[in-house]
Amino acid sequence: MTLPHVHRRDLLVGAAALAPMVVAGRAFAAPQAGSRLLVVFLRGAYDAVNIIVPGASDFYRQSRPTIALAKPDPADPNAPLPLDADWALHPALRDSILPLWQAKQIAFVPFAGTDDMSRSHFETQDSIELGQPVGGHRDYGSGFMARLADILGTGQRPIAFTDQLPLCFRGGEEPVPNLTLANVGKPIDQRQAALIQGMYADHPDLARSVSQGFAVRDTVYKTLDQEMKAASRGAVSAKGFALSAQRIGTLMRDRFNLAFVDVGGWDTHVNQGGATGYLADRIGDLGRGLAGFAQAIGPVAWRTTTVVVMSEFGRTFRENGDRGTDHGHGSIYWVMGGGVSGGRMAGEQVALSAATLNQDRDLPVLTDYRGLIGGLVARQFGLSGDRLRTLFPAARPADLDLV
Repeated sequence: MTLPHVHRRDLLVGAAALAPMVVAGRAFAAPQAGSRLLVVFLRGAYDAVNIIVPGASDFYRQSRPTIALAKPDPADPNAPLPLDADWALHPALRDSILPLWQAKQIAFVPFAGTDDMSRSHFETQDSIELGQPVGGHRDYGSGFMARLADILGTGQRPIAFTDQLPLCFRGGEEPVPNLTLANVGKPIDQRQAALIQGMYADHPDLARSVSQGFAVRDTVYKTLDQEMKAASRGAVSAKGFALSAQRIGTLMRDRFNLAFVDVGGWDTHVNQGGATGYLADRIGDLGRGLAGFAQAIGPVAWRTTTVVVMSEFGRTFRENGDRGTDHGHGSIYWVMGGGVSGGRMAGEQVALSAATLNQDRDLPVLTDYRGLIGGLVARQFGLSGDRLRTLFPAARPADLDLV
């Protein structure tokens, strides 16, 4: 894909000399010159509380007897890394995300999400990408990032790093390009299965049992794989994102200022693991990708770049019978960037207990994602109340003082 040269002045957000805006009773500064926003969507619903861990909570470990991470312990390399008195970070993010926390360039927003209670991947993904009130008429031709690009007006350079144009970028006044990222998966190793079956060729009963076992395994794998792929909607894998993130950073540094990328593979119903395993491998790849993006975009652009990492919903607080977690509700969002007021947990919180869970199973949602993003773009791009109401109808921006 050949891209034209774009001068830096073309990336400046229009009306940089605007007077301070007032949103929700607070004054916001004029937009930062060269502001950039990247939304990273984790399709499939990542298990937030095994990544940003309520490390001080005994209720957490009681609820997850086989997949919970231990309490923070400097002597244990598999223990989570303390962030504050209540929260800790998965050890797979030690070299990628922890340095950003220590530099106060990333904040986590627990108990975040949407008021969509369907627990359907597709329903809730659509709700978030559209950014419209849940329960009302849905206009599938009006995604929230397309509306943001229209509101910001001349000089915007939006792009979707996706296989197809995502719902969030549909319906804008100007066409939005999309750039596919590589995504390669591995099939089941049939050669190894055939070798194992051959070992029992002289024992018909055992051979039949082994063959049936592999057939059941293959059926279960295919079923789960199909569900995972469906939930991911063609999104790049975490490893694919890690390999492509520096490319994204370079493109956003030089040519684009509004971007969306989706990363799939987070639907962990079975054997998700704890400090190690399936989820740990993928979150490690995600962390390396995000750190690579920050490095590639460079220190100057990083100062005016905000990255929001989100997912359609969280997962059940208690593990299921298959050592995994099921569809939940509240999640934990990430907000990172060189100008982010980070090194802290932001937004309303509540002590975790059976009484405070949503429907006795999930994290509650205390920060609506529309309020979170609305508050961010109000500060970063200097949006007025009227324009925020166009961006997220019937949603009040939340001022979490993140930028």
